[in-house]
Amino acid sequence: MSDIEWALVALAALAAGAVNALAGGGTLITFPLLTAVGLPAIEANITNTVALCPGYLAATLAQAGDLRTQRRRLWWYLPTAILGGIVGGVLLLHTGERTFRALVPYLILFAALLLACQDWVRGWLLRRARHPDSARWLETLGVVPAFLAAVYGGYFGAGVSVIVLAMLGLVLDDTLTRLNALKQGIAFAVNTAAALFLALSGRVDWPVALAMAAGALVGGALGGKLAGRIQPALLRGIVVGVGVVVAGIYWVRG
Repeated sequence: MSDIEWALVALAALAAGAVNALAGGGTLITFPLLTAVGLPAIEANITNTVALCPGYLAATLAQAGDLRTQRRRLWWYLPTAILGGIVGGVLLLHTGERTFRALVPYLILFAALLLACQDWVRGWLLRRARHPDSARWLETLGVVPAFLAAVYGGYFGAGVSVIVLAMLGLVLDDTLTRLNALKQGIAFAVNTAAALFLALSGRVDWPVALAMAAGALVGGALGGKLAGRIQPALLRGIVVGVGVVVAGIYWVRG
């Protein structure tokens, strides 16, 4: 890559780190740019998955206090998340480049739709918290949607946090803060399991992944400081708009 392309990748990772800290959806920025600078779609997706690990770790550590009181749930859901992340990675490696490129616009649109629905999901969870009606057995059955969400996360990843949060809201009666903390832990397990598995595939562009990881960490720190000054809904709307445009470009280019 040229110096300009390296700079663009670093800036995209920085922006994605900030966007993830503020609103979510950073993958909708980084993945298209990686393909634009010449990485094959599957290699770009794998590199992006590996590069995002530090960001998921930071988000999980930030809510470690709310996770310590949910150890039983972690023991129940984390193995499911790890298995699903690996299954998603296996499916990705067994998808041909041409097939994956054909799926990309649908995956991006799906992720954009999830991001657009994030406020609705949070509002629904808050309303439901005031009227709990689920039984304990739902928590056990929750491993099924958790596994499916993890498979999606291991395969592509964009929007997985929204899927996991919605899934937890369906099967658990708890506060949004505690559900969000559990979501962070599950999303971190999914991403890390997929990243470790995919790292052995020989299809990670390590210089790019390391540059992105550093940029994402800086962006995440900046996003945390800007959290009180920028409206997440506005930023989310911009990211959703970018995702729709990018999906359209992929469609036109075939």
